[in-house]
Amino acid sequence: MTIMQATLLLFLVFFGLMFIGVPISVSIGCASIIVLFAGFEPGVLAYVVAQRCFKGIDSFALLALPFFMLAGSIMNKGGIARRLVRLARFFVGKIPGYLAATNVLTNMFFGAISGSSVAAASAVGKIMGPLEKDEGYEDAYSAAVNICSAPTGVIIPPSGPLILYSITAGSVSVSALFMAGYIPGVLLGVCVMAVAIFLAKKKGYTGSTVEEKDSIGKVLIDAIPSIFMMVIVMGGILLGWFTATEAGVVACLYCIVLGFAYRELTIKQLWSLMSDCMMDTAVILFLIAASNIMSYTMSYSGIPAALSSTLMGITDNKYILLLIMNVFLLVLGMFLDLTPAVLIFTPIFLPIATSFGMSPVHFGIMLILNLAIGSVTPPVGSVLFVGCNVGGVSVEKVTKYIVPMFCAMVVALMLVVYIPQLSLLIPKLCGLI
Repeated sequence: MTIMQATLLLFLVFFGLMFIGVPISVSIGCASIIVLFAGFEPGVLAYVVAQRCFKGIDSFALLALPFFMLAGSIMNKGGIARRLVRLARFFVGKIPGYLAATNVLTNMFFGAISGSSVAAASAVGKIMGPLEKDEGYEDAYSAAVNICSAPTGVIIPPSGPLILYSITAGSVSVSALFMAGYIPGVLLGVCVMAVAIFLAKKKGYTGSTVEEKDSIGKVLIDAIPSIFMMVIVMGGILLGWFTATEAGVVACLYCIVLGFAYRELTIKQLWSLMSDCMMDTAVILFLIAASNIMSYTMSYSGIPAALSSTLMGITDNKYILLLIMNVFLLVLGMFLDLTPAVLIFTPIFLPIATSFGMSPVHFGIMLILNLAIGSVTPPVGSVLFVGCNVGGVSVEKVTKYIVPMFCAMVVALMLVVYIPQLSLLIPKLCGLI
């Protein structure tokens, strides 16, 4: 089988199975095995598939994912998100559309603690939606702001997708990736906030009309324990006190203690959250195992090298190559969830990026930012559907507000892509690269 035939067969079977409703992990595994049948005896193939599955999940660093997922779930139930909302309101209370700006800032705070865009869209949206409705904000506008600002959660560390990219890429430092995510994450949030404020002015949404009963001092003191988790987690990683995986454990323990201290978390709720996290982790691990078969299939068939040669044959200008890659990732990000997309496209595009001198850390931020933007677009945008569900609006109604914010997100992406120092400055200052 030629490389072209292998490529067409792999992706036709993969997308064909997805189209008829087969789960994505099963689609990945089946498509890969069908291609490998051309090169292996059935007995040898069974051994290779089992070996690749085991190797894909045999990683200590992967333990960080369920722990950070659990920490984010506990934050939803433990009263942490509500305190972050109150803190954010004090920073933006006098500007037009202040509740929309509060929503963006809270999602940035939430992302800096939980690392999950879906969790942020759910937790923050449930709190901000009723507040915005009371002040006359259109439901579709409020939902769009929440949806488009939630992806800051997967860029600002700690971030599960950045951990996943580190494992998939091989030898890329998680600490360097975490430090690299701060400026791009904040830039993404600022761009969304700017459009949200512009739209708020057009719609006549004023500054705060609500008098906060508590002083800024009391609100700040109430929120400091929540914010301090970010200091503990990132400070501990940078100072070498614990690894990213151990940081996930620390984050979980801290959130549990905080939830009980706030008297908003019960033993029964904690047990339910742990059970849900276990099920979600099993799904992710099965997906990673299946994706490792696809990575091996692509490597065995020579697909990454062939794609690299094809792109290099089009042009040797790295700026145009970057543009082509970004367009490709943005489009495919509309059809694939973030986790499988990271697992599939890292082994394809990372060698191409490094071949013209791009840092693996910079590429990782670019990749995750691309796919995070894809999570707010139909037809498969997980954040889009969670945000619409929480906001009680249809995708059709929210789209007219998402479009200008999507454009702002793409502007932030292009700045990150073509100005490497936005990603690399902090890791270099910390001596991580």
